[in-house]
Amino acid sequence: MVAADLLPARPPRRYAYVDDGAAIYLDSFATIRREARFDHLPADAEKVAVRMVHGSGQTDLAADLAIHPGLVAAARTALEAGAPVLTDAHMVASGVTRARLPRDNEVLCLLRDPRVPGLAAAMGTTRSAAAVSLWADRLEGAVVAIGNAPTALFHLLELLADGAPRPAAVLGVPVGFIGAAESKEALIGFAAETGIDVPYLTVRGRRGGSAITASALNALAQEAE
Repeated sequence: MVAADLLPARPPRRYAYVDDGAAIYLDSFATIRREARFDHLPADAEKVAVRMVHGSGQTDLAADLAIHPGLVAAARTALEAGAPVLTDAHMVASGVTRARLPRDNEVLCLLRDPRVPGLAAAMGTTRSAAAVSLWADRLEGAVVAIGNAPTALFHLLELLADGAPRPAAVLGVPVGFIGAAESKEALIGFAAETGIDVPYLTVRGRRGGSAITASALNALAQEAE
């Protein structure tokens, strides 16, 4: 135990702000539900959507959410069965609250795999996309979370169209100005285009990123807020 006189003292209070962690948490979700609309989403996806808004700090994000009606059930069933989480970015992996995972599920990002640079050069694509090809032996029944690279989402869809094993669910929320919006529209239209119906979650437009994607994963991993 650390002696009390060795601990730092709180500085004199200068500002009026809420500093109770539990109150901040509850008030945040109450504010989101007051300011955002979720009636266009599947009923079981509301808590997922609320967490995504919380992770972005933008209540208007809710209007851009597109969630497959089977996404929540498919992702939760897969995670409860021990399925791995495959992600394109270490920041997404770092944002996953491991204590929420129901089966101590593996969270895997292969971007730093030594095979990736050579594979990307041979394929003529980005490293993020090339790393997706290394998921092959784990892809079937997995929960995929792409929160950074549009090329990774495009590459995944091309693999699936070419007969790759199907994941249980795809969270496709890449961010950026080049290809992000287009890759997400491709995900939304994938079943109609190919006949391959993989449950998905995405945010239309340029917005996305690791924090929003990890927020969605954390909500899917455990229903309790």
